Amino acid sequence: MNDAERLRHDPGMRWIVGGKAAQGSAASPSQMGRFETRWLTTERNLSSLADISGRWIDIVHGHRPPKGIVLDMDSSVSPTHGEQEMSVWNGHYACTCYHPLFVFNQFGDLERCALRPGNVHSADGWGDVLKPVVVRYQGKVLRIYFRADAAFAMPEVYEYLEAERIKYAIRIPTNQVLQNRIGHLLKRPVGRPPSEVRRFYANFTYQAGSWSKPRRVIAKVEWHPGELIPRVGFIVTNMSRPGERVVAFYNKRGTCEQWIKEGKGAIKWTRLSCRTCAANAVRLQLHALAYNLGNFLRTLATPEPIKDWSLTSLKEKLIKIGAKIVSHGRYVAFQMAEVAIPRQMFQEILRLIAELRPQPPPAPA
Repeated sequence: MNDAERLRHDPGMRWIVGGKAAQGSAASPSQMGRFETRWLTTERNLSSLADISGRWIDIVHGHRPPKGIVLDMDSSVSPTHGEQEMSVWNGHYACTCYHPLFVFNQFGDLERCALRPGNVHSADGWGDVLKPVVVRYQGKVLRIYFRADAAFAMPEVYEYLEAERIKYAIRIPTNQVLQNRIGHLLKRPVGRPPSEVRRFYANFTYQAGSWSKPRRVIAKVEWHPGELIPRVGFIVTNMSRPGERVVAFYNKRGTCEQWIKEGKGAIKWTRLSCRTCAANAVRLQLHALAYNLGNFLRTLATPEPIKDWSLTSLKEKLIKIGAKIVSHGRYVAFQMAEVAIPRQMFQEILRLIAELRPQPPPAPA
């Protein structure tokens, strides 16, 4: 909202909005504020807003149909600096904050998110965020996979995923029983330590006291040069692939954390400064839509030389650049500045965007 007054008069923004704004001005800050805090905050509108990302992603999958979907779930922190409703101190992050929850797919698309109070557990409300995504994909893809860190290592999560026939790899906290099962790997190897990292894997069945049945656990032990104590991690899974491949599959979950960082850096989705929690929940959903538009641009409509650009690079070098707008009687010309993107690359981006438009139906014979 801080830029609304300036942007309502910006020529480029007015033409993008279209309608009366093209010749006059776009909505005023007060109109934007009422729309955001009064209308979108109703339960029905907020629920519909949360569903839009999924509908967009389904359309995108029509252009790149996936055989399987990998879902990564993680929480994050959105620090607050005022008296926002349900903004609470979080001891882990050592700040007053909100504690939103996110689900991404393997393409970096944000499937769904939810704003939560700052003091809730990392997995609180996981079902409200994950289950609608799973329902969307059931029957549409051959296989669904799920990855998450140790915060989601809960029996109810395992049981839900198994009931839905979803393959999962979830890190679990270590305990003495697990340590004893791999005691032979925790002894320092004999001989001069090599200069590279040494990795060892173990595979066994384990049942915690709160579990209804035994499950497969993969252990990874790493001996790093110069370190006296090994680094140990445990993953519970229902996948049948070898342990080393399960660990490699789980390690790719780190890209989810990178996408969250991009949302914070490029989209600024931590700017949740409204007084009420509902209004801030609306802002998070609007930021999620903006993030997905940027990611769609990156994955569907960027030429090979800039395919690996971050959202921040795309924003600074492609979107937030100078332009001269010339309005004629029958068309409007945008004369873009060739700073980081040459003319040929602009043309290629526009061509790729045009190919995404649905083809018109054939003319009747």
